[in-house]
Amino acid sequence: MSELSDDEADWALAVHGDGEAFGRVFDRHRDRVRRHSLRLVPDVGDAEDVVAVTFLEAWRKRDAVRFVNGSMLPWLLVTATNAARNLSRAHRRHRILLDRLPPPVPHPDHAETFDDGPATAALLRLSAADQQVIALCVLHGYSEADAAAALGVAPGTVKSRLSRAKSRLARRLGENDGASTRTIRGETSHEY
Repeated sequence: MSELSDDEADWALAVHGDGEAFGRVFDRHRDRVRRHSLRLVPDVGDAEDVVAVTFLEAWRKRDAVRFVNGSMLPWLLVTATNAARNLSRAHRRHRILLDRLPPPVPHPDHAETFDDGPATAALLRLSAADQQVIALCVLHGYSEADAAAALGVAPGTVKSRLSRAKSRLARRLGENDGASTRTIRGETSHEY
């Protein structure tokens, strides 16, 4: 009686439930199956999938595995070739299906199309000094004294600048078309 090869002996044990024997077969041949798979598919991830499918098929068809000169490797390589072809065919079908679909309808990014509105547009048309005093006192709620300290001017200067800036802002808002009304710190202006 002839002696069984390592593959045949381990496979016989694996078929009867020995997980370690299956692990030895896997460890013995996975690198060769992986190198073979890398020649057949375009990327490493696909090659890893082919290796996984190859050993899954070996287990699934464990009673039909053939040995050549005591080695399971030829059967594994043929199975890897078939798995790679199936994977490539599936990728090709997927691409064909995607090509049949209508192109996606572009949806505008709402952040890019957001309109700040006429009040912001009017504010941006004011001078830098007017924008600063409106931003500090109206938008952020700082007192005239705090705004004066931030701007490095006297509180009376902030008070007069704020009054003039509000008037200019109201006029800018009035230059727009439309008929809605906006209140800015007690002053009413027409926003169009």
